[in-house]
Amino acid sequence: MTNINAADMDHRAINEAIRGTDSCRVTGCLGQRFIASGMKDKRIEITGTPGNALGAYLAGADITVAGNVQDAVGDTMNGGSITVSGSAGDALGYAMRGGRIFIRGSAGYRAGIHMKAYGDQQPVIIIGGRAGSFLGEYQAGGTIAVLGLHEDGHPLLGNFPCTGMHGGKLYLRGDVGNVAFPPNVTARPATQEDMAELLPHLQAWCDAFGVSMDRITDKPFTVVVPDSANPYKQMYVAN
Repeated sequence: MTNINAADMDHRAINEAIRGTDSCRVTGCLGQRFIASGMKDKRIEITGTPGNALGAYLAGADITVAGNVQDAVGDTMNGGSITVSGSAGDALGYAMRGGRIFIRGSAGYRAGIHMKAYGDQQPVIIIGGRAGSFLGEYQAGGTIAVLGLHEDGHPLLGNFPCTGMHGGKLYLRGDVGNVAFPPNVTARPATQEDMAELLPHLQAWCDAFGVSMDRITDKPFTVVVPDSANPYKQMYVAN
């Protein structure tokens, strides 16, 4: 594995160095944006705090981060994986189209916004802690799960989850009695069939962070799904 010290490098130099390797360890990151954008067939380990758009347009590389990440991680990614041992900023997985993003901690606003799926491309985001406002905004496909393992006293979700959601599924672990969902979605207890879809992803998340599956399955899950393929109709047409 090649070692790359990013302390005195901009994102262009970092990415040029990564392209010359099959696997690398990038140390000393401090806010450099666009790291590993569009890359595939690489294994990349990062320490420090990479900047915005880490793994944007990712095409199949596997990225692990020992620390926190900033905004727009996995922006429009098509494949591969991004695994973060800390927390993430806003717009996690913006317009994500494939692959998976695992966050051990929490995420900011608009995680999963415009997330979509097509055929075998079924993107997955799992957030170990909590998520900020507008989670799953305009979600069109794929799977998002929020596990609520944070211990900071904040609620599981911020405001306005699933605004404009018209595809995919959102899984929420634990009590969601105080969450105000919009009228275009249905929130219901997860069925055995729902959990059968989610469990392989949960197991992979647990394996990535050394968390026991028993800790995850000790509370029930709620599934949120859209009521209609046209969630905007009710806004403009009187019943």
